[in-house]
Amino acid sequence: MLPNPNMDYSQLPHALQHLLERGRATIVPALPRRSFLKMTGALGLAVGVFPHLAAAQSTDPAEAGLKPTEQPSAFVQIAPNGEVTVTINRLEFGQGVQTALPMILAEELDADWSLVRSQLGTNDAAYVDPLFGMHLTGGSNTIKNSFTQYRELGARVRAMLLAAAAARWNVEAATLRTETGSVLASDGRKLGYGELAEAAMSLPVPQKIALKDPKDFRIIGKPTQRLDAKAKSSGQQSFGIDFKLPGQLTAVVARPPVFGAKIASLDDSAARSIKGVRAVLRIPLDRGAEGVTVIADGYWQASQGRDALKVEWDTSVVEKVDSEKQLAQFREMATKPGPLHFDADMAPLETAPLTLDAEFVFPYLAHAAMEPLNCTVRLSDNRAEIWMGSQSAGLDAGVAANVLDLKPDQVVVNVLTSGGGFGRRFSSSSDTAMEACQIAKAARAAGIDAPVRMLWSREDDMKGGYYRPTHLHRARIGFDKQGNVLAWDHTIVGQSILTGTVFEQFQVKNGIDAATTEGMRNPYPLPMRLTVHHPVANVPVLWWRSVGSTHTAFVMETLLDDIARATDQDPVAYRMNMFGEEHVRHRDALQLAVDKSGYGTKTLAEGRARGVAVHESFSSVVAYVVEASVVDGQPKLHRVTAGVHCNLAINPRSVEAQVQGAAIMGLSACLAGSEITLKDGVVEQSNFSEYTVARITDVPEFDVHIVPSAEAPTGMGEPGLPPLAPAFANAISRLTGKPVRQMPFSLA
Repeated sequence: MLPNPNMDYSQLPHALQHLLERGRATIVPALPRRSFLKMTGALGLAVGVFPHLAAAQSTDPAEAGLKPTEQPSAFVQIAPNGEVTVTINRLEFGQGVQTALPMILAEELDADWSLVRSQLGTNDAAYVDPLFGMHLTGGSNTIKNSFTQYRELGARVRAMLLAAAAARWNVEAATLRTETGSVLASDGRKLGYGELAEAAMSLPVPQKIALKDPKDFRIIGKPTQRLDAKAKSSGQQSFGIDFKLPGQLTAVVARPPVFGAKIASLDDSAARSIKGVRAVLRIPLDRGAEGVTVIADGYWQASQGRDALKVEWDTSVVEKVDSEKQLAQFREMATKPGPLHFDADMAPLETAPLTLDAEFVFPYLAHAAMEPLNCTVRLSDNRAEIWMGSQSAGLDAGVAANVLDLKPDQVVVNVLTSGGGFGRRFSSSSDTAMEACQIAKAARAAGIDAPVRMLWSREDDMKGGYYRPTHLHRARIGFDKQGNVLAWDHTIVGQSILTGTVFEQFQVKNGIDAATTEGMRNPYPLPMRLTVHHPVANVPVLWWRSVGSTHTAFVMETLLDDIARATDQDPVAYRMNMFGEEHVRHRDALQLAVDKSGYGTKTLAEGRARGVAVHESFSSVVAYVVEASVVDGQPKLHRVTAGVHCNLAINPRSVEAQVQGAAIMGLSACLAGSEITLKDGVVEQSNFSEYTVARITDVPEFDVHIVPSAEAPTGMGEPGLPPLAPAFANAISRLTGKPVRQMPFSLA
């Protein structure tokens, strides 16, 4: 979800502090250990492994040199029976971090994996991303940024358990060892972690610890069933939408049909007369809009109340985007000079022996997570507690505090498991938390003293949410008969995602949003001039799984195939030659996919063709070799073979699942009907009957293979998506002889 893993994170907290002063964000400061323990105790959080921890850990971290993110007390609980519960500093929304992070910690702890459990955290200071300095689940950064953190947490607890056993047996800790949840002495004595935990946590937390050699890993790198697999496969997993408090009411919102519009008139008499409706209230919404919330005993009554509202909307002062007119505007803009991202020395295009001109069109895309947005708020005097699937609990807490006129430390955000998100559960405006808190505030002012759960319907989510921006690419390429690119003149037109967000000052340079251009040119040594235009439009846009690479990978990988075909070169050999000796990970990933797919050695069935693409995003490389055909005039994907280079794979099963899930999401964007369009400012799609996602009959066979590596892991939540569409398109182009220039695919 985050745009660029190479940004300067060290300055980010200062930037967020600046936004806090403007009322747009909150920073959870690093707290002294005493204050941290007081706060976590007051908020009802686990303050340690066992009750004596608070008394034991009384040293200020400024003296101890440990930050809240390094304190085992916030992350590990060990029960008397030896169960180890690991708290996750992220949102779990399908990517598997609720298993992978405990695997990392349990490895260094030498825990008994059968006794390891996990739970999600809050907006507490301990649960910020240790690199970003803010609460964040995104950018495929969880494992990458918390790998060392969770290893060290496990190693610290292990050292404390060893010290406690040494004190009990009156021996040197160096003479002891640990194994699957127990401390063992050389004379055969043995103590389980549950027997030692209370004493261990009365000891000082060690600053320096030794970490295992990767060759000694027994948990990390092993295919492991997810800790939530049983609950999810049996329907027992609780998500945010399932959360319920005693006396809780449910709220839905009537939102304007055009983004940013306000209420002209309201007749709510029919809604108020419906049994179970408690209140009908006007509330401010995101982007300066107004809405009407109906609060009722349950979702059905609230929805019936909303349907009975008679609302006239004032859309006179907001832009009404029309998709057809917008595309014409983008085409006109693409002919104009603009800011340059790349400005390489190029040969004149007119002198090139061969040339290629191409235009690509990419539509708005909905996040379309299976669980629509939801948020539950309970207000009391000088305190608010929130339950939601949040990708940035600290930011959501800050926005909630602003709405409710509270201090940030008076707001607790409890992170709940979410049924997908793909970037939608982290917006800089924290629109979900803001809207829910506006409802709770209005309800309290109306005399309603009960928790309120705000629910979005599928239609709310499809028509009133944020979208992946629509983009137009235009390329003019000159090359010789050997496929050497002599000049590449490229223009991108599309809304900026990062302007107005917490990342703007780092990732919008020279008027160019880095999220728009990521994936262009790299890793190929191309003489490229890249112009970027960012039109402003009244359509809210946001990062969408793999962000800019959703379109840049398609453009780069299909155009390279076009050049290879025009010069009679094998597309794999052509790419390998362009990688040179520098891009070993790209080469290894592509070679693995080629070898495992039978590319060049196995004959395909008649009417099928192979397509190839490889792309790096979020520091991981994924290469695909796919088999496709055209059935009744429609493209059909039959098989996908993936070569993945993510360095050390913590849980190969999760890597495989993430590649499959991302590829299917990428496939969805190829299928007819997978687009958000607008007419007179109104989104035309409202549900899956009008917005295509891949069904089971569309899903191909998968083979996922991982390049072995012991290097520190990189992210895998998003990198599987970008290369799927271009690999599929390249296969179709080989069958039809025509390039695919738009998504969703059109073979007309």
